[in-house]
Amino acid sequence: MRIGLSYDLKTDVTKNHKVDDALEEYDSPETVKIIAGALEKKGHRIVHLGGGAQFIDNIRREKVDFVFNISEGRGNYRSREAQVPAVLEMLDIPHTGSDPLTLAVCLDKTLTKKFVSLAGIPTPKWLIVNDVKELTKKDWKVFHFPVIIKPAYEGSSKGIRLTSLAENVTQTEAEVKRILSDYSQSVMVEEFIDGEEVTMGVIGNAPPKLVGMMRIIPKQKPKHFVYSVEVKRDYVNQVEYESPAKFPKPVLQKLEEHALNAFKTLGCRDVSRVDFRVGTDGTPYFIEINPLPGLGTYSDLIIMATKLGWTHEGIIGAVLDAAIERYPKCAGV
Repeated sequence: MRIGLSYDLKTDVTKNHKVDDALEEYDSPETVKIIAGALEKKGHRIVHLGGGAQFIDNIRREKVDFVFNISEGRGNYRSREAQVPAVLEMLDIPHTGSDPLTLAVCLDKTLTKKFVSLAGIPTPKWLIVNDVKELTKKDWKVFHFPVIIKPAYEGSSKGIRLTSLAENVTQTEAEVKRILSDYSQSVMVEEFIDGEEVTMGVIGNAPPKLVGMMRIIPKQKPKHFVYSVEVKRDYVNQVEYESPAKFPKPVLQKLEEHALNAFKTLGCRDVSRVDFRVGTDGTPYFIEINPLPGLGTYSDLIIMATKLGWTHEGIIGAVLDAAIERYPKCAGV
């Protein structure tokens, strides 16, 4: 097939940025090269579509049979990850990954938590602050401190810094003000689960299957571990990745059950990464889901899978195969 590759490169978004993690979710040329190479090895021809306005121009000009989408979208809109899939739906071009609705919902942490809660999946208590005026009216007694504060519509730990963990109301209000100012969006304040950080990969559709499960273990034991931007940027020195994750069998079973339930409940397709914190009593708490997970060598999904014997190319190929199965007209191409 002639496959288009849609993506957003850090180097393509050149305007001035208020924060140093503004481009955290965008990809590198190396990642695009790896994906293109993996698809070419499966016998496909690759057309580079890029992202933003460049994507619009290219998708209208180029004739492609399918699109492998890793585009995160432009701006800080809560539906930005839906931008490219929405265009592809309009043009009736099949593509990898979830549809625009799922991508928009999953980037909105509040909507996501409401859906998974209705599905019976435990998630930490939370509230949303939309502006500074609301901040003064919040009742912090609903929480047991510490809490973690994060932008409501971001991924890749964007906006989650070492200062994001607050031990009291004063620290909470200061951090909420920082995020409101720096990221120009609503802020989620969430009760911090003081336990193990776990991420899981899911691939497939009928049925989706667990690729693996990975525990993130800090090399130096802080009082409270936060998988922040600073830690992710220096992951080689900061953390160890345990895959497969070593938990008691009942905890492993519950984690798998909740991850697959969240995937189905939110309407995810082809691939997702699901994050949990396991409390000290063994209860897994859903934190968030990423239906557009990173596929670079430094991405948690790839690190997890390669530790379990997958190849980088194998994961990319499995995502494509899962997507093609959803489109019978493409299966024989």
